[in-house]
Amino acid sequence: MTFSQYGDYFYLYILLLTLTPAVVLGLLGKNIKYYGIIASVFMIFLIIGRDVSLLYFTMFMIFEICLIKGYFYIRQKTKNKYIYWVFLFASMLPIIINKLSPYTSFGVIGFIGISYLNFRTIQMIIEIYDGAIKEVNLFKTLYFIIFFPTLSSGPIDRSRRFEADLENSIPKEEYINDYLVPGFGKILMGVGYKFVLAFLINTYWMSKIPSDINFVNSINYMYAYSLYLFFDFAGYSLFAVGTSYILGIKTPDNFNKPFISKDMKEFWTRWHISLSRWFGDYIFSRFVISSMRKKRFKKRATAAHVAQMITMITMGFWHGLTWYYILYGVYQGVVLILTDIYQKKSKFYKKHKKEKWFEIVQIVITFNIACFGLLIFSGYFA
Repeated sequence: MTFSQYGDYFYLYILLLTLTPAVVLGLLGKNIKYYGIIASVFMIFLIIGRDVSLLYFTMFMIFEICLIKGYFYIRQKTKNKYIYWVFLFASMLPIIINKLSPYTSFGVIGFIGISYLNFRTIQMIIEIYDGAIKEVNLFKTLYFIIFFPTLSSGPIDRSRRFEADLENSIPKEEYINDYLVPGFGKILMGVGYKFVLAFLINTYWMSKIPSDINFVNSINYMYAYSLYLFFDFAGYSLFAVGTSYILGIKTPDNFNKPFISKDMKEFWTRWHISLSRWFGDYIFSRFVISSMRKKRFKKRATAAHVAQMITMITMGFWHGLTWYYILYGVYQGVVLILTDIYQKKSKFYKKHKKEKWFEIVQIVITFNIACFGLLIFSGYFA
């Protein structure tokens, strides 16, 4: 038997029971990390199940831990970039195989949450190469990778930030005020988002839209799906962040009122924040810096535009090897480039950008641009 993480009330009941010892430890001023790893193993066993997925998970963990420890050892001897590229590609193999497996005769090879777990291991290989990670402790690395609250929905945390939280000694009063109360508050908000608002939108709006594809139905579905996806996904993220807090880990928030963004660049600082920052740090910024050093382009703006397309198309492929996910990535890349060009070239924009009426117009336009992108993402036309 497996459970849908944060997907039903029974899972929340099991979660509450699992968190109870953590709350007791926190109230006693004790470190929660050792219980946290036991709870993570237990919850992952329930979420992934005892079928072949558990075998894939075990193989993944052994493979990635060996890669991380092995590359950390080698990195102390040499910063050879070719060795780095070999290890980096090897760390990506699980997600590559997982994305390709539905198109082979083997069926899906992977387990729930493989994408999010793989992001954590890839990030560690990159930061070991950079010299940012000075130590690879087996216990901390294992706990970081298998930390169950963020298994299937993110947010995508960073190992150094996570490990810093592990070392915090949290007094009782601080645990109550900064961890326990905010944690349960986020979980309750997640219940409202997912089990109330997302449920109502899906039941009384989205599911009522006729299946015939025409202009009216498409626009109707676009708004319904966009709002449903936000409340459902933001609800998942709130559950994950709230659960993390109760376990003594301040996992970063993943959404920050994305539909009040004034442009699509701002939208991506508010929507799935951890994923945006991950791609921004490890693909966009690195491509721009590398391009300027190697003088691939005459202007930094050109490098940034190419990097935006590469970043967003990669994000599209990460979601899945289907045409609408890839088109979604292309669409987002083009929109970001056009936004950048407009803001730099438009005298009208520069003149009015700080005026209240213009900000409202921008929010309305950005909302519709974002919703159309999510309509593509939904596969509505597939």
